[in-house]
Amino acid sequence: MKIAVLGATGRTGRLVVQEARRRGHHVVAVVRDPVRLGDLAPDDVATADGLDRAAVGAALTGVDAVVSALGPVTGSTPGVQGELTEVLLDAAREAGVHRAVVVTASGWVDDGDDPLSRYLAKPILARALRDANAGFARSEAAVRASDLDWTIVRPPMLRDGAARGGYHERRDGNVRWRWSIRRADLATAVCDLLDDPTAVGATVSVAG
Repeated sequence: MKIAVLGATGRTGRLVVQEARRRGHHVVAVVRDPVRLGDLAPDDVATADGLDRAAVGAALTGVDAVVSALGPVTGSTPGVQGELTEVLLDAAREAGVHRAVVVTASGWVDDGDDPLSRYLAKPILARALRDANAGFARSEAAVRASDLDWTIVRPPMLRDGAARGGYHERRDGNVRWRWSIRRADLATAVCDLLDDPTAVGATVSVAG
């Protein structure tokens, strides 16, 4: 499968590129600045500003699926993450790409949460994460409104470090009593779900 990864220079996106290539996929890294790829070696590199629909569309030409590992960036304009997702979905549709996996987060919703997360942790964090959470909400709304074969992936707090070799998954709410996931395990989950036909049209929470 030929896969385009947006956010390929980020800490999660890099791992998605590596895992997808390990599985034999042809990976196109879609980035604003190729220099930031460093020693990462995707099969192809496409340069595009994520808000430039024409450039993103050109980067997606001939691609079978797209993965968005774009996350909120400190100091960025509020709402830009949702706008990036909308541009990506429009560009994918115009380029004839049907499969999309979009990584958001589980922190802005409390569906299925354990009491500690629902009543203590998330209310405390809600104010500090207000802009990021609004971006995730806008992104998810755009994904659900699209006519692509989409999957939304919701991880909790992301941690660096070696993969632990597994993850928990839930499709009817957040994973209870699990508050973090290694980025490497998230990359595995993204690639698993990309290949899983039962994940089309599903919102999947994953945690370590």
